[in-house]
Amino acid sequence: MSGRTLLWTLGKSGWTKRLHEGFSGCGKAFLSSSSPKVCIVGSGPAGFYTAQHLIKARQDVAVDIYERLPVPFGLVRFGVAPDHPEVKNVINTFTQTAKHSRCSFYGNVNVGKDVSVVELQQAYHAIILSYGAEGNRSVGVPGEDLAGVYSAKDFVGWYNGLPSCQELSPDLSCETAVVLGQGNVALDVARILLCPVDVLKQTDITQPALEALAQSQIRRVLIVGRRGPMQVACTIKELREMVNLPDSRPEMVAADFEGVTEALKDLPRPRKRLTELMLKTAVETPGEKEQRRRASASRVWGFRFFRSPVEILAEPGRGRAAGIRLAVSRLEGSGEGARAVLTGDVEDVSCGLVISSIGYKSLPIDPTVPFDSRRAIVPNSNGRVRQATGLYCSGWLKTGPTGVIATTMNNSFDTARSLLEDMDSGTLDVSAAKPGSQSIGALLEKRVGPGHSWRPYLIL
Repeated sequence: MSGRTLLWTLGKSGWTKRLHEGFSGCGKAFLSSSSPKVCIVGSGPAGFYTAQHLIKARQDVAVDIYERLPVPFGLVRFGVAPDHPEVKNVINTFTQTAKHSRCSFYGNVNVGKDVSVVELQQAYHAIILSYGAEGNRSVGVPGEDLAGVYSAKDFVGWYNGLPSCQELSPDLSCETAVVLGQGNVALDVARILLCPVDVLKQTDITQPALEALAQSQIRRVLIVGRRGPMQVACTIKELREMVNLPDSRPEMVAADFEGVTEALKDLPRPRKRLTELMLKTAVETPGEKEQRRRASASRVWGFRFFRSPVEILAEPGRGRAAGIRLAVSRLEGSGEGARAVLTGDVEDVSCGLVISSIGYKSLPIDPTVPFDSRRAIVPNSNGRVRQATGLYCSGWLKTGPTGVIATTMNNSFDTARSLLEDMDSGTLDVSAAKPGSQSIGALLEKRVGPGHSWRPYLIL
């Protein structure tokens, strides 16, 4: 590459592309060399919300955002369902932050491999780790590695165009798919699997995924959870979309809802509304119009409660999934604290596709950064990494994978406030000049060569 890089610049006329010589000087307008320089690792919602708050709150702070992928916006770009464009609108806000004269974005920089956290600490006054949760929680059962078994993270990445998932090529030739988990991502996956292609054509789903789904033979999707109807993790919006999905009808087990009606009065309002919609869908006789709609539907979806995976069953001689064995459970306790206890019974479900949506987890990025492997977070206090002055974290790396984008926004603002408090109090010394991206660029350019993972990067 001879130190040459591909430079994308976002301006009033949109994206422009040209070849740029070298790294130094590629960022935005230069500030004084004594200005506080902050590095954010990760360009998803947590990274951009943290940057936004820092830039607005203090007029002399310069922020550089480093991202492992070539493009910004993380899960907003690669994790939000293609039929949810309203959720992706937050990209407009992030783009305004990226355009700010005191903010620069550097893509294709793999912190922990291309450059170490210690090297970043030498170049910046503060480092904020906001790289999210790119790992998958393992189901931990035999057969998990069979063909036809995928994590929801990878499956979602496939239909959203995540570079690392473009070769996934899932086999959709079976009739039944099983989704493990009952959160919003699980319902996203189920909805995309059953959504009419004419509807998907109106979204920003990738062309390869659209073509594969157009040929899909899947007509039935079961959404499996170990607890009951009053513990599902999805929102009423996601459930309503499943209920109203064209050419699909619900298929529930009425016995799963025994005692739920009586418990409704004690539920908080959001949970009560969600449960009422589930009850109405599962056990009430629909009106005449809805009956006609369901009768003409060619596809089926349904929750399966009180079930936990025991084993993914292989098709003899083929090494691919042909079914799943589920352990039957019962609940001890009530409400959010109810615990699933196995009854000893099992049941087998025939299926050729299993998608695990039981959660994301953060991974350690660098041996010098403290990491709680059990909780899969960086130990912190209000975003301050413990026993590491000048090191901060925000987003899922700070709290674990929980909440919606608004939750991450507040979480990230809190971390930014902690950093600003430390600057103002003198706990974080910003008096000495730091070189920022100029020294990191020089480091990276020296490392370009055979065997190194350095690739062209993008800069906003």
